Amino acid sequence: MSESSRDDGRTFRGETERVVNEIVQGFRTLDAGAEWFSGLAPTHQQEVLQEIAGYAMQAHVTAEDGRAGVARSGVKPTANPSIMICMDPPRYGFAGLPAPERVTAFRVLVSVFAIADTRRRETHCKGACGHAWHNLPSATWQP
Repeated sequence: MSESSRDDGRTFRGETERVVNEIVQGFRTLDAGAEWFSGLAPTHQQEVLQEIAGYAMQAHVTAEDGRAGVARSGVKPTANPSIMICMDPPRYGFAGLPAPERVTAFRVLVSVFAIADTRRRETHCKGACGHAWHNLPSATWQP
């Protein structure tokens, strides 16, 4: 792998982190995020789903978070991504879902991550958070 492709990978992961956290913190709508996601190449969509699943795991998503996130996502509770995230423990194989289910998986994962991450910001990080992604500037994205 060349140096430039490693840099491109880091840049893409940074963009993914920024977009997801803008959605979670209300600086970008879920619909705008889904539009961004839809415009990505299929391989990048899979990478994004893996990245967000990692965020969700780090936030210790519960089945209860899954149900609340699915309700917030606007996705049917019977859709594959909804069922996967509501299992106890949640299943994280979203990158392996067929292409037609990826936008649905993105909506579910981001919504569930928002629930879990908000809970963690209010408990573990309350008052003295040093996580850069919890402290986004208010004007990071413009429609």
